[in-house]
Amino acid sequence: MLRKMLVTIILTLAGMALLWLMIWSATVTMPTKLLAKNFPEDVQEALKPRLDALPMSGKRVFGMIILIVLLMGFCALFIIGGIDGMNNSFTFPDYLIRFLIMSYGVKAFDIIGLDFFLLTKTHFFQHYFPETEGCAGWQQFGYNRKQQLRQIIIMGLLSPLEALLFLYLAGG
Repeated sequence: MLRKMLVTIILTLAGMALLWLMIWSATVTMPTKLLAKNFPEDVQEALKPRLDALPMSGKRVFGMIILIVLLMGFCALFIIGGIDGMNNSFTFPDYLIRFLIMSYGVKAFDIIGLDFFLLTKTHFFQHYFPETEGCAGWQQFGYNRKQQLRQIIIMGLLSPLEALLFLYLAGG
């Protein structure tokens, strides 16, 4: 039991680290409209001239490659969690608990660590996007409630499907 939980916690922490690296690499190497759509509206407006004028560059292509590799790593964490479950005779509840902890652990980090702390308490994004300094949106924690709620619901629906998939693959 302790080993199951330890592996789950390690995978969750790795997911948090990969999410942070995805945000950081996208911010540093390839600011795009896709990234900006996650910001408050006034910040999006302040960034619009920069984003409209950005040419495709080697730096942006490199950023896309890094982002794809990190996203693949993030997906691999769930596969590793499932394979570990197969090797340790997990039951449906074991898989479900693991995938829910991983999903909601990373989502909690996203909301608390990134949306609250990074967005509203630091000047991380303003460092890379100085034209957004002074935008009121940087202080609007919760501006993306609907998006976050939608993701939370999707995670709640995907976790049992992942659990069923790995249970099926294990022959259970």
